Amino acid sequence: MAGGRGPLKMDEGKGRPVAEPLGEYAGMRPHERLDCWKLAMDVVEEVYRVTKTFPKEETYGLASQMRRASVSVPANIAEGSARKTEQEKKQFYYIARASLSELETHVEIARRLQFMPDDAVALLQKQCSRIAAMINGMVRK
Repeated sequence: MAGGRGPLKMDEGKGRPVAEPLGEYAGMRPHERLDCWKLAMDVVEEVYRVTKTFPKEETYGLASQMRRASVSVPANIAEGSARKTEQEKKQFYYIARASLSELETHVEIARRLQFMPDDAVALLQKQCSRIAAMINGMVRK
């Protein structure tokens, strides 16, 4: 027993212990620990929910653009968190921030065209502002 956690799992072929993630993050990818990524995933869900109500002629227009921009944010945060160097990480965080700006513009367009209810606009604007602040913090590290 190592440290009271139970027997170590052994790599049969190499005869040495296999590293296992421990604690509350067991089995999680690095990006899944980031509050920024979690909130960005919430935004994706909200964007998909609200764009279902857009006019049918917007299915391949504004709705599609909003969905693609929203998906890009957590995807680039995830990719950045998996990179080795700080410079590489920051490059993907910058891309995530740019996609977030694109999404904010799409939300404003949808608001002006009255495709979205005010409460959905306010929620997305608040979430986007929080994500932007979090990304800025990650870039300043």
